[in-house]
Amino acid sequence: MPWSRILSAIVAIAVALLMIIAGGWYFTAGFMVIVFLGQLEYFQLVRSKGIEPAAKTTLFISQILLITAAIAPRVTDALFPVGGTLICFYLLFQPKLATIADISTSILGLFYGGYLPSYWIRLRVDSGTIDYRAIASEFSENPLSFLNLIGDRVLDLHFLSPALTTTFLAFGCIWAADIGAYLMGKFFGRTRLSHISPKKTVEGAIFGILGSIGVATLGAWYLYWNSWQLSGILMGGLIGIASLLGDLTESMMKRDAGVKDSGQLIPGHGGILDRTDSYVFTAPLVYYFISAILPLLPTSIF
Repeated sequence: MPWSRILSAIVAIAVALLMIIAGGWYFTAGFMVIVFLGQLEYFQLVRSKGIEPAAKTTLFISQILLITAAIAPRVTDALFPVGGTLICFYLLFQPKLATIADISTSILGLFYGGYLPSYWIRLRVDSGTIDYRAIASEFSENPLSFLNLIGDRVLDLHFLSPALTTTFLAFGCIWAADIGAYLMGKFFGRTRLSHISPKKTVEGAIFGILGSIGVATLGAWYLYWNSWQLSGILMGGLIGIASLLGDLTESMMKRDAGVKDSGQLIPGHGGILDRTDSYVFTAPLVYYFISAILPLLPTSIF
């Protein structure tokens, strides 16, 4: 593996961890930048097909969706169809007659690039933002006591908010799925999974899903989730499969556009979409699993 790819991966993981830990508007602002850059790449793929979407309008509405997700999460669901309507109105009154492709790719850009990622903000921002000044003040007053406290808690995640730990766990499952699929596919993959992405193998896909299930089950046990064996398998399986489908979906768009990578922003990895495709479809599944399914599970299945 090239050093540029390794270093880029380390930097990306470090940035992701800082965003998750900081939470609040730090997390929201980081996601707004990622979504903006990802949508620029998406619309570049669309334009390569001779389509003229409402890119600027979609970019603007997507940013509003993300801000709304941080302020009033429930309003985001209502804002999505309103945003889609505004995009259609914009295209209707252009000098050049808009095509079905212009409209559909614009709405897909809003859904794929704005609405679905907003679920990560809904999932994480609930825990608020860390008060760094209070931490600095406590450290300056009694450094040894503060360091002892951190040492006691570093392996105890229960003092953290559920939103923070859930986001950490979801990201960990995606990382496990990606790494597991890559390693198993590279060294043991023999059966091609899909013509959309010739390098992906059935062996890699299965191992990736199992890796996600393993991380989710371990996390469910450690966080005392209801029926941790079942909830871990369910959440890990959902994330593993959604991560794979997200990867294949982006590969399908690139294949249709006739390009290898969605961009060249990240050395050794390609564009933003190439690195975040696994996160798009997983966001709403994790959010609704935690908020709607997990509370319904019995405390224990034994």
